[in-house]
Amino acid sequence: MALHFTNQEFKNRKEQVLKKMRNESIDALLMFKQESMYWLTGYDTFGYVFFQCLVLDQSGNIILLTRAPDLRQAQNTSNIKDIRIWVDKDSSNPNDDLKIILNELNLKGKKIGVEYESYGLTGRNAIKLNNSLNNYCKLEDKSELISELRLIKSAEEIVYVRKAAELADKALDEVWKNAKAGIGEAKILAEMEKVIFEGGGDYPANEFIIGSGHNALLCRYQAEKRILSNPDQLTVEWAGTYKHYHSAMFRTIPIGKADPKHYKMYDACIEALINCEKKLIPENTVGEVFDVHAKTLDDFGYKKSRMNACGYSLGATFSPNWMDVPPMIFKGNPLILKPGMVFFMHMILMDSENQLAMNLGETYLVTKKGNERLGKQKLDLVIL
Repeated sequence: MALHFTNQEFKNRKEQVLKKMRNESIDALLMFKQESMYWLTGYDTFGYVFFQCLVLDQSGNIILLTRAPDLRQAQNTSNIKDIRIWVDKDSSNPNDDLKIILNELNLKGKKIGVEYESYGLTGRNAIKLNNSLNNYCKLEDKSELISELRLIKSAEEIVYVRKAAELADKALDEVWKNAKAGIGEAKILAEMEKVIFEGGGDYPANEFIIGSGHNALLCRYQAEKRILSNPDQLTVEWAGTYKHYHSAMFRTIPIGKADPKHYKMYDACIEALINCEKKLIPENTVGEVFDVHAKTLDDFGYKKSRMNACGYSLGATFSPNWMDVPPMIFKGNPLILKPGMVFFMHMILMDSENQLAMNLGETYLVTKKGNERLGKQKLDLVIL
């Protein structure tokens, strides 16, 4: 069994969930987030693209309802003992199987929480779920019940976050080693992924973002792979990933030479990042971090070029996204920062008028005394 945490760690997590369920008067929780299942039991799969549900009731019973291909997946990766299979067939409705489980647990007429905000529960399946349980029990949206508990990382989790950060640093070394005129973006990506996998890392929960020239202004992956020219600009956003825990980084690198405007954009980004570091401390709110980001970049004259968010929580996440949200760092977010939280902070400037980009991003662990930047690479503007 490939469990990545101790039995005591899983016991502590389960006790936290049950306590919160009691406090919120929830008799059972229906989990559809793969992140919740992994955190609570170790269950590791991409089978959430089909209907599957992990049920936890107030008595501590845990039952997984999934498809046949994930039976052994759950047996090999989790501590789940009771695994039920719904059968693929024409017009099958796994909600019928789910109701059988709920009946066994005497949950008729009870209050049941549901993780509606989940990639593992499509809109169609949510409608089927609601219809199936209409007049059977009371359903409440409890999408954040476990997510809020996952915000503060345990000591065992922080070990994996630090390992992910080491892998992210190694990937940046490969960017600096390979990025130059005449080299393709595909080569750079290949070398970055190579060192992460060789270091024992995983696939990231979303694609690395890479773009040069006009594509350096993009904040998403897309399929074009350019050959770097001279001069050029290269934007790369990536994450080291270990046991599904992510530590992300972001850079824009001028190739050949930097445009004079690149220097001013970099000065704005590094000052904004430093100012955000000063605010990312216990008892401040997440919104305060965004406010100093916005003020710094606006004072440099880049209000039109900046984003309306400057980061987000990171943790153990699954495709299609490594953003472990909520929370995001945006205006007015009232979440109070606590030791053990992990945030990726990105300073993004996209100057569409001049077709220039400048990005700088790092992952931080909130500590009792402030924060720690997990990446150990220099923050200088590197020109290759």
